[in-house]
Amino acid sequence: MMSLKKKTLCVAILAFLCISSIACGADDLRTVTDSRGTAVQVPEKINRVVSISDGLIEGMMIALGVEDKLVGVGSRTFQEIDNYTYPTNSGQEYSYKDGMNTVSYLRPAIMKLPVVAEYEAGANLESMAALQPDVVIVEMGSCTFWANDETSQKALSAIESLGIPVVVLYGTDYYDEPDITHLWNEIRIIGQVFNKTERADEIADYLESQTELVSDKTRDIPEDDRPKVLYFGLSPLAREEGAAGNTVSLKSFESWALEKIVHAKNAFQEGSGYWHKINAEQVLALDPDVIVLPTDWGYHPTRELTEAPYYKNLQELKAITDGKVVSLPWTPYDCAKRLEYPIEVMVIAKAVYPEKFQDTDLAEWILDFYQKVYQVDRETAKGLRSIQWLDWTVEEPGKTAAS
Repeated sequence: MMSLKKKTLCVAILAFLCISSIACGADDLRTVTDSRGTAVQVPEKINRVVSISDGLIEGMMIALGVEDKLVGVGSRTFQEIDNYTYPTNSGQEYSYKDGMNTVSYLRPAIMKLPVVAEYEAGANLESMAALQPDVVIVEMGSCTFWANDETSQKALSAIESLGIPVVVLYGTDYYDEPDITHLWNEIRIIGQVFNKTERADEIADYLESQTELVSDKTRDIPEDDRPKVLYFGLSPLAREEGAAGNTVSLKSFESWALEKIVHAKNAFQEGSGYWHKINAEQVLALDPDVIVLPTDWGYHPTRELTEAPYYKNLQELKAITDGKVVSLPWTPYDCAKRLEYPIEVMVIAKAVYPEKFQDTDLAEWILDFYQKVYQVDRETAKGLRSIQWLDWTVEEPGKTAAS
């Protein structure tokens, strides 16, 4: 006998299919070729969208002016507002408040949308069908569907079984070989979905130009002169397990970007896996020229590395004594890169090669970036910079670090 839950799901799916067939009879269809190379038929008029990503799809919808079509999301990153506190050697605490996804700041209404899929929980098919979307856009490689494995593929097949057009994007970390061009391709596919290819091309071209700006300035630096850079996630969970933090292997997208865009060296030379726990002795032995602090179970300002008692034994590191420690923006659920990724590239590049980027005012460059990508005014751009906890670029414009 069919359970009540299964009956409810079947009714919801049948209702959706009925509505979809009526809608498709009234509207023309367009073909969108997604990251799989699959030709997906989507309605000419799209009014209801469910997205599953870490912010790329939703950010692009804002940039394209179609964010009002979003009816459900597949990540809790939009609902979370972060306050991060760490202890100092003096016994005081230092806090950062109100960090959030750029999408949530620009369109607060997204924080109240139904969450139909999430990390480790997978997709809720019943909730998804009940929203009656015209299309579902799924970014594989985002935190909800992180791995290219059987579990993710089954989840994707289950979503497609609802009879809803599903456009699939492959995020930057979903490919065997990392490459930033995958991000530009995702942006252009989203533009196709909403029939706004010209604006999508404009955004992709601008983001590409900013990463090329970095690459062009650094590509001719001799291999032996390229600094060693350590991605160092100051994860409290890693510390609970006896490590100092986390770092990335040579296989990671972060390492690829360090070496192929910024033209620096990954100080950690392990080639297997992705993230690795690393202890204090390993960090001291590596003694990197530059340390980059990503979001890792919390935002981590450079001051945490220099002031927190649990890192007291690392203060003689070359990167710390030289002031070559830099914090990346607040980006939890950062399994797949978002529209703002060039900001990370520029922050790292300016820390690694300050002499090459001395003509770049980082605080102003960030404002200009937000204004061009999201077409917002200067004050809104300042708000974005603040909620991404990048105001250290204003407070200490002459330094690469916020310490």
